[in-house]
This record gives sequence, C-alpha cells and structure tokens, in this order.
Amino acid sequence: MAKNLLIVESPAKSKTLKKFLGRDYEVLPTIGHIIDLPKSKLGVDTDDGFKVDYVVIKGKEKVIKQLKESARKSEKVYLAPDPDREGEAIAWHVAQQLKNVKKISRVTFNEITKSAVLEAFHHTRAIDLNLVDAQQARRVLDRLVGYKVSPFLWKTVARGLSAGRVQSVALRIICEREAEIAAFVTEEYWEIAALLQDAIGNKIPSKLSKIEDTKADIKTGAQAEAIVQELKNAEFIVDSIRKSQKVRRPSPPFITSTLQQEAARALGFSTKKTMAVAQQLYEGVDLGEEGSTGLITYMRTDSTRLADSAIDMARGFIKENFGVGYLPKSPVKYGAKKGSHDAHEAVRPTFIDHPPEKIKRFLTKDQYRLYTLIWNRFVACQMAPAQYDTADLDIQAGKYLFHSYAQSLKFDGYLRVYQEAKENGQNGENGLLESLPELRQGDRLTLLEVTPSQHFTKPPARFSEAMLVKTLESEGIGRPSTYASIISTLIDRKYVESKEKRLHPTELGLTVNKILIENFPDIFDIKFTAYMETELDKVEIGEDKWVDVVKEFYRPFEKHLGKLTKKHQEIKESLTEVTDESCDKCGSPMVIKWGRNGRFLACSAYPDCKSTKPLNGAEELPPVDIKCPNCGSPMVVKSGRFGRFLACSAYPECKTTMPLPTGIKCPKPGCGGDIVEKKTKTRRTFYGCSNYPQCDFVSWDKPVNQDCPNCGGKYLLQKASKKEGVHLYCPACKHKISQESH
Repeated sequence: MAKNLLIVESPAKSKTLKKFLGRDYEVLPTIGHIIDLPKSKLGVDTDDGFKVDYVVIKGKEKVIKQLKESARKSEKVYLAPDPDREGEAIAWHVAQQLKNVKKISRVTFNEITKSAVLEAFHHTRAIDLNLVDAQQARRVLDRLVGYKVSPFLWKTVARGLSAGRVQSVALRIICEREAEIAAFVTEEYWEIAALLQDAIGNKIPSKLSKIEDTKADIKTGAQAEAIVQELKNAEFIVDSIRKSQKVRRPSPPFITSTLQQEAARALGFSTKKTMAVAQQLYEGVDLGEEGSTGLITYMRTDSTRLADSAIDMARGFIKENFGVGYLPKSPVKYGAKKGSHDAHEAVRPTFIDHPPEKIKRFLTKDQYRLYTLIWNRFVACQMAPAQYDTADLDIQAGKYLFHSYAQSLKFDGYLRVYQEAKENGQNGENGLLESLPELRQGDRLTLLEVTPSQHFTKPPARFSEAMLVKTLESEGIGRPSTYASIISTLIDRKYVESKEKRLHPTELGLTVNKILIENFPDIFDIKFTAYMETELDKVEIGEDKWVDVVKEFYRPFEKHLGKLTKKHQEIKESLTEVTDESCDKCGSPMVIKWGRNGRFLACSAYPDCKSTKPLNGAEELPPVDIKCPNCGSPMVVKSGRFGRFLACSAYPECKTTMPLPTGIKCPKPGCGGDIVEKKTKTRRTFYGCSNYPQCDFVSWDKPVNQDCPNCGGKYLLQKASKKEGVHLYCPACKHKISQESH
C-alpha cells in the first residue's frame, strides 16, 4: 500500500508523476475543480459580506469519495494542482473536503521532470490563501456580472444571451474597431519610383521621399503626372551615402501571451488550441521506453525569466552545435516585465537532449509544431544577435529627393534557429536591396524610367486572435490564463465569428455591445476593467482584502441595476421593427425580433399566432423542392444554433427536420445517399452522407455539382488557401480549376 497520496488535476499528469515517484505514492486526479458556485442560483449573499455558497460539481461525488478513502489510509497527503490561482483554489477546496486529515502539504512543479518533481518535495508549503482569495474574488465578480446582467439581456434582446465582466469588454474592443472601419474614409495618394543607372550599368531602384525638404505627399494622379514630366528632364545626382551596421537581437523566451500570438501567426492556431496543446506538452507525452515525460515548463506565465540551469543548458547546446561564434560572451538575462507576477519561468523546453526532430515520432502533428516553436525560441534567445550591413542613399533631382536603402545579412546569429512570423498583410522588410553599388557624392545617375503608382489609404485591420491578445495584454484586460477562454466564449456565444483568421462582430454581438455600453457605461469601461484587474492582483499578493475589492465594485453596480428596472420594455421595443410583410397564416403584420441566433421575422399577433421565418430568407436561404416525409408539406430552409437545416413548413403541427442537402449524390459505390451540410459541436461546417452511420463519407470542403473536365468525376470540391486562393479541385484526380476560370 502507498504511504503517501499525491493529488493532481489531470489524469495525464498523474501518469507522468507516478513514473517518477514509484510505489510509495498513489497519484489521483481531481479532473479540474470539484466544487463551484451553483448553476441554478446566484450563490453569493450580497447582504452578508458576499458569503459564498459552494456546492459539489455534479459527477464529482465519486472523485471526492475516492480522495477521502485514499487520504485516510495515507501517512501524508500532498496537494499538487497547477501552480496558479485556479490550482491553489482547487487545492484549498480539496483540503476542505479532507478536513479530518492532518498531514496535508501543498507542492508545486513548474516543470514535470524527475529532478524538478523530487526537488519540489523538499520545498512543500501551506496553501497560499492570498491566491485562493484572488481566485474567489474573480469568481464572485464574474458571477455577479453574469447573473445580474444576463437577465437584463434576456428581457431586452433574447433569452439565452449572457454577459461577462471581462469578455464583454473584449467584445467592446472588437466592436469599436468595427466602428472605426465603418467610419473610415478612404483617401487617394500616389507614390513615384525611379529606376536609375550608374556609369558602369548598375541599376538602382529608388523612391521619391521629399519635395523641397518636405515629405512627399501626392494626392492626385494629375499631381503625380506633373512631377513625372519634370523628372524626365531632371539631373539625378548622388547627394549622400551613409553606411552602417545594424544589430538585431533575439526575442525573449515565450510567455503565455506571446506564445499565443506567435502560434496564431506562424501555425494558424487559435488561442484555445494553443493552450490545449501546450497543456499536453506540459503534463507529459509518452516517449516510448522513456515513458511519459513533461516536455515544457508551465505554460501560464507572464515572466520571461529563465533559471540559471536552463540558460546553462541552452549555452552548452549552442556551443556544441553551432560553435562559439554563436554564443554571447555572457548569458542573456531577461527580467520580468512591468506588472509581471514573476511566479514562474518563461515557457521553455524541459530537456535540451529532446530536440523536436529526435522525438517527432512520439508527437502528434500539432504537438510537434508547437514544441518546435517553443524549442527554437528558447535556444535562439541565448544566441548572438544577427548583424547586417546597411546603406542609405539620397539622390537629388532638382527639388525632388529620392531614397534607396540596402541591407545585407553579415552574420545570421540567432536567425540560424528562429525568426518571428509576420501578421498577414505585413510586408516586414520586403523591397530592400541586398546591396548598393559603389558610389560617391556628386556622381551623376541616368534615369531609365519613372513610374507613378496609385494607392488608397486602408482602414485599421480587424483583430486576429494574436492582435486581440496583444491588445488585451497592453490594456491590462484579463490575465494570461484567461485570454483563450475570453475569445472562445465570444465565438461560442455567436457575438463574434472568425472569418479568414479575423474576428468579425456579428449583428447580435454589435447589438449586445450597444445595449451594454449604453446602459452599463462604467462597468464595461476598458480603463475601469483594467483598474479592477490591478485591484484583484493586490489581493493575490496580500495587499488588499477580497471582500473589500468586491464591495468596491458591487455598490455602484447595484445602484445602476436598480435604475434600469423600468427600461426593459423601452429597450425591447426599440429593437422591434414593424415590416410591410404579412403573416402567411393569419395576415397580421410581421415584425423583426431578436433571438439567441440573431434577428428573425415573427407574427405581431403572438402568442395567438406563433408563425416565424428567417429574416431576408429569400436572399440568404435558398428555396428547396422537397416534401416533408411525414405530412407532405413543403420543407423550408431554416437557420438554427448549429447552422442551416430543413424544417417542415407545417410547424408547429409537424416538427420534422432534416439536414440540408447539397444536391450531390454520395460518391461511395452502392450508397445512394445524399451529401448534406452538417455542423460539428464547435459549429464548424462539414459535409457528410445522409446514410450515416451506414456510410462514413465526410469532407471539410464544400462539394460543387460540377463534372471534372480532366477525369469526368461527378463532383468537385471548393477549397481556399493563402497560396492559391479560392479554387475547385477534383478529389479523384486532384485536378485544380481557378476561381477565375470557373
């Protein structure tokens, strides 16, 4: 029988730890939180010092029973949930359940390696009640906002909607960017490029930078053409040449936010996916004979600090694999950024002798890609800077000044291992010349051609997930552990949708945001939310009491709620629009209403007539010539929570529904089913056979009812990629057809 009980959060972590600790330890998981606020009521007594009514989470009764039984038989109990405030709260809740057990200690691991785990048992401690209070304060604040504001949305917009203390502010940021885009006025401007040649035939591209010592600002084509005509007769003379060296230093190792940003840019990962894969790497991956091994340090951190042992590990690897030229004379130290808690190291690999290629066969594709990113960034952060030779060339042509710039890599340094990805649409250093020819001041150059080009100013870009994380971090909204859940919650609630890797507010999101900002201007203010985050951080370090922080928030919040009681009907009526359309069933006017899936048409005679139909259905939802298999009435296309589907027009008398067909028969021999549009649980569209589960045909790409011109296949698939854009391809022979030719 094991002498000691170690309690962790996840089964995956328990497997890895069991390998290190041996027979003397039983390792059991809580599988997340075991108690929480009740779902059916507020669970916070606002009249009695915000006393919290915790309940056991449904399904966790068996977990608690097993923990109690094992604890009674053990000499010592160690609580080892994750080393953050959520983990500290879980440890506290477990300790409360095991209140009759005397020998309970808290133990934390920043990395799940044998040496780190065994060392941690020499530094056990009591549960940090400041961290527990900080978690409880955040949970209480979020519950107060959610349970007090969400009913307001139910009464004014539609049932099933919800608000959140932090994610509603993130929604505001996205909606305000959308307003900037809508209000943006595009302006025309022109640039002028010249291709010049020196005396021995070297060609030098250059760009107009100044006119009479003022930055070139050309607004119209007529202005540009007039300048071009003047330049055709001008003398081009070298005015100045400036040569220098440029040093580019490596980026610090990853923290949570920069890992999420870089994984989004370089790998196309959502923040939610990044954290899920990182959790797998942290908890342990089975490496064959070596067993389950934690490959990275804890992934929720805001510190770029590295342990001395980790730095030594990286420097030894660099010296051995790249040579002393790539190794700085002294270790590169990265301090904590302003406002950082500095509780954990940066995100880094745990072992230098586990390079990505060596263990690739044990990793999934996503694990390998993310691990490679973390590995390369860690090694690169301890390497020598990259060095460039640069040259600036100014060329005078009368009152016009042209500029050329060249940059060549002299020493690659850390770029040998790692280079940051760019956001889509960012050109970085494109257009730079590798080198300039040898010239002297006063040299005359020959004009080969001068080219005007028209451009238009662009509105600010919509947020990608990476850009939003960066903005939330800079504004002090949320914390590293919350960014992924903030974004996924907005998408799950259909307030925001991701199109081409950009976050677009939906009509529902814009409406909810407008109502929240107009009626709760202070609560969902960006600066106020950042201030509250700072106050909550003070609780975490023991500088403030959690009840005082909650009280400071709740008193003005409660007064504001009281003033809004009489506005429910007024706001609801302002969102209802009367149309010229008549109800098909009773002839009453149809009105536009809001539901949790957006706006729809409803009969104004409700509840006597419950007729509804999609708004602008004829434009958005195609007609179908399909009869209901149960009553023979026409089927109509509707849009619901999980996408489009067919429903009987005789509803509510007949409630028959069917998947939406694509008009293409299943290509599997002998099947005879139809290809229909479906949605995953995460609402991603895919296409499958109507005869499922008898037929397992499935496709992420949309089938198109068109024969392949190459092999005669009966359908094509529509695909989109950055390289080739939207195009059709044949799944049988892989023949591709561009969108233009289609």
